Amino acid sequence: MPVGPSYPQFSEALVRKGHLTGLKPMVLVSFQSPVNFYHWKIEQLQIQMEAAPFRSKELCNAEEVCVMSWYTPMPIKNGSVVMRVDVSSNGLGPFIPNKRCPFPSPGQAGVGTLTGACPTPTASFRVNINGFLERQQDNTLRFTVGNELFNLIPRYFVNVPSRPLWYTVDQAPVLILGGIPEEKSILLTDTNFKDFFLVELSIDNCWVGSFCPQASFTATIYDAIATESTLFIRQNQLVYYFTGTYITLHESNHGSEKWVHVLDNECVKKLCPVHFHSNGSEYIIALTAGKHEGYVYLGTITDGRVSFELLPRQRSVCDAIKVVNCSITWAVFVAGHYNLLLLVETEDASTRKYFQVVSYDLVRDYLVILYTVPEFIPDAQGLEFLNILGTESYTNISMVPKGMSYNPYNNWLFIWGNFLLMSYNNQNFIYLADFPKELSIKYLVNSFHGEVAIVTETEEIWYLLEGSYRVNQLFPSKGWEVYISLQVMHQSSLYAPNETMVTLFYEDSKLYQLVYLIDNQQGRLVKRLVPVEQLLMYQQLSNSYHLKPQGGHLTLSFTEFCPFMVLRLRDLPNPQTYTRQERYRAQPPRVLEPSGFHNEISLAVYQGLVYYLLWLHSVYDKPYADPVHDPTWRWWKDRRQDQDYYFYLASNWRSAGKVHIDMTSYEKIYDLKAEYELPERIFLDKGTSYSFSIFLTAQGHLFKSEIRHGVSVQPQSRAKLAVVLGDPGCIKVVMKKEVLINRYLVTLSDKRSCFDQGISGHHLRKTSMLVKVVGSAWHCFQNTLQGPRMQGNLMIPVLIGCPPGKRLAFDITYTLEYSRLQNKHYFDCAQVDREMPCFFFRDIFYPFFLIQDLVTGDSGSFQGR
Repeated sequence: MPVGPSYPQFSEALVRKGHLTGLKPMVLVSFQSPVNFYHWKIEQLQIQMEAAPFRSKELCNAEEVCVMSWYTPMPIKNGSVVMRVDVSSNGLGPFIPNKRCPFPSPGQAGVGTLTGACPTPTASFRVNINGFLERQQDNTLRFTVGNELFNLIPRYFVNVPSRPLWYTVDQAPVLILGGIPEEKSILLTDTNFKDFFLVELSIDNCWVGSFCPQASFTATIYDAIATESTLFIRQNQLVYYFTGTYITLHESNHGSEKWVHVLDNECVKKLCPVHFHSNGSEYIIALTAGKHEGYVYLGTITDGRVSFELLPRQRSVCDAIKVVNCSITWAVFVAGHYNLLLLVETEDASTRKYFQVVSYDLVRDYLVILYTVPEFIPDAQGLEFLNILGTESYTNISMVPKGMSYNPYNNWLFIWGNFLLMSYNNQNFIYLADFPKELSIKYLVNSFHGEVAIVTETEEIWYLLEGSYRVNQLFPSKGWEVYISLQVMHQSSLYAPNETMVTLFYEDSKLYQLVYLIDNQQGRLVKRLVPVEQLLMYQQLSNSYHLKPQGGHLTLSFTEFCPFMVLRLRDLPNPQTYTRQERYRAQPPRVLEPSGFHNEISLAVYQGLVYYLLWLHSVYDKPYADPVHDPTWRWWKDRRQDQDYYFYLASNWRSAGKVHIDMTSYEKIYDLKAEYELPERIFLDKGTSYSFSIFLTAQGHLFKSEIRHGVSVQPQSRAKLAVVLGDPGCIKVVMKKEVLINRYLVTLSDKRSCFDQGISGHHLRKTSMLVKVVGSAWHCFQNTLQGPRMQGNLMIPVLIGCPPGKRLAFDITYTLEYSRLQNKHYFDCAQVDREMPCFFFRDIFYPFFLIQDLVTGDSGSFQGR
């Protein structure tokens, strides 16, 4: 199969070959939980479907098939506007690596929905619902936020500075990006910029210079932030928002008819994003100038409804820290702790300016200074990093802070400008000296999985890895030069001599660029992967080779810096207990046709079966328990006795509609097996533990032997493991080493000391665990089918609290049985309802309850604890 490095080529012949050799694509749809857990149940729901082969009805000279496709239903669930689709092979036929698949136009050979198809091995994608489109009477679509433009004029992008892409992580189905010079236009996408639209916003250009301190008017949209259902923009010093039409999310239409201007008579100099939702809401921060200098507005978005609160409540930040003049440069909201972190520029009596980090507690209405940023950049004297203790020497270059970034999983707080400061506790800071003081950071891009990308004012890209204090330059660099040379040799369409970066962002823990290319006098926007691992590997190879004379000629050798050869994970527990993923399985109905191809009727039946399966899941969310703890039990409970009969009809080709439905093909899966990698994230209940083993295989020169009392002892590997915890007060790690096989048993446990969480799935506390091989950062790479990947750093986000998928349910079955036994009789309702029985008011009532796990299928009696 001719699979290229970027875009695989799929032929009709290969599709037919796959079908004839048993290939069946498997499609896994994952539904993202909504923000408002008061309105919707929090759950991690997936459905796994087998694709059905479908023969094209185009004229064909072949006897059986010319063009064919595989199809699955594409279910949409109420409460979810972001869905992820994973496509994999069943292991038969041509080898196809597991990847994610986008939807192309109908008729293309591959895997898709009932309305389209796509090749199996392609790029990643999510199905996002775009609530900012509406259908017109002539059946065309138009944007509700403005008018679509179809001409990407070069001046919109060429030599225009890049800007950050801000949105609520994992929740925003539509992303927007402003910054187009002198135009009230934005880039809008519902596919993470796989495709996009240029939209001119329908807002009134308004000049507020009469009461706002601004030099001139501009139509440019400077700040743009996307949340689950609402878009925010800032033009000049005015803030607007627009709520989309999301019936599946809000169950009613309270979308905006036009852009809404908020914070009237306020001068807003900056919007700051809040990357994570919390408490059933999303947040945004507006920094004001003019009459409310020293205050911030905290915006709360709940079900598309927006409200703002002026903070601090009692007095301004300037008054609280006892200075005459101050200005808030940046703000970070730590929603889980109801805490605002403010970067404040102050001026003392001698007009000397300095910066402070101020914390404001929203619950106690209490403000305190956490840290004063040094006036000058420290002199690291050749070190990679420097602890700021107050005793170090300084250069004569002033520190100019411009912003802050916070990761709630590992409690990293960055202060950035022409320097980079990092802290784990918001009070003690580390200066990262690898970043040049001659440069100035424009924005940070956080993956929230242990990597941070840095963009400078000169559009350089730097990279920081959790567990290391080293900051590496990705672009420009020697590694980038090597990589570009290889792309030119491959004639890649993703690179051109003249290009401008528009933005940089993470998607599924991979770093992407949106770039404007000019090639042959034609301009276009492309989304491309930043191959971080390849760049670092090329860079390492260019710095670690040696030429040694051997036999009259020079030989090339490389220095091996990685402290191990292979890192393997083993003994991982079954994942569902910790990932809380509820998964259903659905297979297409069997068609009674010799070639095995489906038709429109059987595909419609398949779609109806998937719909009914998910409907059963939704109605199972009730306060009482069924006799059998399984949502699919009610579907087949009265038909099980006829299963053999229906199978007999299908075996003799007599099923109604030439379609046979196998009852065992629609079920909930409770026993998923672990793969040899850590989950995307885990949930830890009170006092629970998560254990796994790490095997390290080291090279011979990486072992050391010791002689004790004249006796040689067993050689030991120089490779050592270390663990970093995001919240040592909440979780702990026990690591045991077996020297002979170089095996580490890692056990992560909840310490029962963090009790701020609520009921199932509510108010979970974010933290993380990082397991790293000491000295492996930047040096260890593993070659995979998808290219090289970095090894030696294992970061796993952890959510502490009562995990989603658990419930307390009234046990009707045992309550009835016990009442009959104790009362010696039972009187039911006049109109009997098996789901809602009646109890005689004179009898003693003995209620029983069950603790049920909807993910693993466990169910046990509630003991009152």
